[in-house]
Amino acid sequence: MKVSLSWLKEYVSVEMKAEELADALTMIGLEVESLSDRYEYLDNVLAGRIVKISPHPVADKLKLCEVDIGGRVIRVVCGAPNAKENLIAPLALPGTVLPDGSRLEKSTIRGESSEGMLCSQGELGLGTDRSGIMILDSAVSPGKKLAHALGLSDKLFEIGLTPNRPDCLSIIGIAREVAAIQKKRVSYPDTNISDKGNAISEISSVRIEAPDHCPRYAARLVENVRVAPSPFWLQDRLMSVGLRPINNIVDITNFILMEMGQPLHAFDFDRLTGQRIVVRTAAKGEQFTTLDGKERILSPEMLMICDGEKAVAVAGVMGGLNSEIEDSTTRVFIESAYFSPVSIRKTAKKLGLNTEASHRFERGIDPEGTVKALNRAAMLMAELGGGRLVSGLIDEHPRPSSRKKIFLSTEKANRLIATTLKQNEIVEILRSVEFAVEKADEDQLTVTPPSFRVDVSRPEDLTEELARLWGYEKIPVNFPLIPSASGKISAQTDFRYGLKQLMTGFGFTEAINYSFIHNRCCDQLQLGSDDPRRRMLNVLNPLAEDQSVMRTSLIPGLLETMRRNISQQVRTVKVFEIGKTFISRGQDDLPEEKEMLAGLWTGSRYDLSWHYQDTACDFYDIAGIAESLAESLKISGVRFAAVSPQDCAYTKPGASARIFAGNETLGLTGEIHPRCISEFDLRQKAFIFELDMDCLRRLIPEVKQSRSVPRYPFVPRDITLIVEKNMEAGTIPEHIRTMGEALIEDVTLFAVYEGASVPEGRKSVSFRIIYRSAHETLEDSKVNEIHKGITDRLIHTFKASLPA
Repeated sequence: MKVSLSWLKEYVSVEMKAEELADALTMIGLEVESLSDRYEYLDNVLAGRIVKISPHPVADKLKLCEVDIGGRVIRVVCGAPNAKENLIAPLALPGTVLPDGSRLEKSTIRGESSEGMLCSQGELGLGTDRSGIMILDSAVSPGKKLAHALGLSDKLFEIGLTPNRPDCLSIIGIAREVAAIQKKRVSYPDTNISDKGNAISEISSVRIEAPDHCPRYAARLVENVRVAPSPFWLQDRLMSVGLRPINNIVDITNFILMEMGQPLHAFDFDRLTGQRIVVRTAAKGEQFTTLDGKERILSPEMLMICDGEKAVAVAGVMGGLNSEIEDSTTRVFIESAYFSPVSIRKTAKKLGLNTEASHRFERGIDPEGTVKALNRAAMLMAELGGGRLVSGLIDEHPRPSSRKKIFLSTEKANRLIATTLKQNEIVEILRSVEFAVEKADEDQLTVTPPSFRVDVSRPEDLTEELARLWGYEKIPVNFPLIPSASGKISAQTDFRYGLKQLMTGFGFTEAINYSFIHNRCCDQLQLGSDDPRRRMLNVLNPLAEDQSVMRTSLIPGLLETMRRNISQQVRTVKVFEIGKTFISRGQDDLPEEKEMLAGLWTGSRYDLSWHYQDTACDFYDIAGIAESLAESLKISGVRFAAVSPQDCAYTKPGASARIFAGNETLGLTGEIHPRCISEFDLRQKAFIFELDMDCLRRLIPEVKQSRSVPRYPFVPRDITLIVEKNMEAGTIPEHIRTMGEALIEDVTLFAVYEGASVPEGRKSVSFRIIYRSAHETLEDSKVNEIHKGITDRLIHTFKASLPA
């Protein structure tokens, strides 16, 4: 929020220095982020007297001007038609940065050197006239700084407001705070209109069809106006806070917006069909062209301002091209309304529009300030536009609001902020910011907040007001007495911490993503229509359009993390996340919340090193991580089984598997389907796993079993079999383990091959079996006999053959 000190002084007397005021505002909760001299950019702009003008030798429209800038004459190339000898005009020296951002340097123009620039009002940001150079009073001495010559002096405060203080999104709002600091009163502008009759009711009408979205709508009509440039004082006020002047009618609405914090909208009354207004919600798929020339697709929850036939504005956000003020406009219909903050926020977010009006409406404006702002605007339009104010006021107010009384205990307030304020002092402080206060008894106060303080609704809010206005720096520092207690980490927290330690040990980095995702994520994951993860919960007031629903899977968040890293040229990403997913059970029931652990690996298998070749990670790497995690938790019987495309649409067929521990399903792992890679704009393969945290926690044995270090050596033997191509290789090690052979210690699948040496429709799978006895050293003859028996049984069971 930009605040001009000179504008502020119109409403409150400021006796403090600008720097002192900035500190005082910060101390009461309005953080002044910067304080600057508004006209600092004019330091290198001097008053110059044109002493001689000569024609440019090669350019008919240019002139060579010799300009006296106080004891020194410089040469300037100028094309202004009003440049004359003995004229006093602003001259910008090299190094000046103009308001449009351009920096002046000594230059050569059509072969002639120019040591500066004679400037117009528009070029200096002191008006909009660019037709010729700005002419100064002949009494101004050459060489005098322009800011001094014109008496330009102003300070600009940049205030960072928190969302709970919409009352300060105006110059008058800041003036109220300054008045409280200095114990002064605010001088409000005149907003009273004495109507003699109600002629407007015979000309126009307003009907509110959505009172929940629009509790109040007021309007006035000004006739016979002349649309023209605004006077300089009005343009100057707008430019001081960074707004661009347009014309007197539009400028007045923007002026009131910044002065009083009430957004207004001006319609060309003659372009309103039926000369009436209907406030309704949009039809599904309705199209509307806003003032920026863009066509918008509307949804049913969006509030629209319509005439007798069509929409003419997106309520509280932006007007329409079909009713904007034009140079030919003579009758202006002024809108001043109170719209639901939630409704405006949803509409602005969905349309991707963030305007000065929506910024205020979605935080909450003063519901009782609509008519005051409307009257102020109508009087200015009649004055500056040379028009006539039609008598009467339209004020549709189907849902009047009432100000709630709050009961405040003096003793409790003092105890909360460690002060010893007397009741009279508390009354004085609260009244300084326009709270209505009555004494109920020696301790209790009955306080009614002003209508513009939408953030105050309970005693604690009043106590905060006392603290900030009394002075946070005056509150004594006390160290609270806290009973000593040994904290105990819950079993769940301890379990999560252990998992994080394991995953970081595997080289993964933890990701913490939002629980809110885009409602298109299910489509991007190719989930079937009957997949329970499509039952998403809508967020009532989303932070952004891509955070409109609660997540039903952790995978979209990890894929988005991958996309962001790849966009930053990080090609190898190993991330994991532990978090909850939310699946709707219907409107009347709480959602199903399931805590999951998910991991993602993309890019290289190894870190860049001369030790290793740059090999891409694959399905077996990510499956190995999931298996190693389970083994580290001492979960036994972990096995993998193929997943059908119907079971998991976002993993690639043939490169994905369910993870089991006994008969329990732990989760799944696999390569992300190429279609999903394209949907998420990832451009390289990615491998994921998902594990159910509750299942992991349940399967961890209560008693961790250990075994002694083997006394006798193991004996390895390999088996290579030719099997059907579509057979799951992982079933063979499981089958070997169930054969009941006591000497088998471990079975590992270490190679799968399809190629020229293998018959078509088949593949080669290789396993390593580790044999060991706990009682003796095994002889080769005994191992060979057992190994041959196992090989024969596998060939028979799986209809396999040995390599040729």
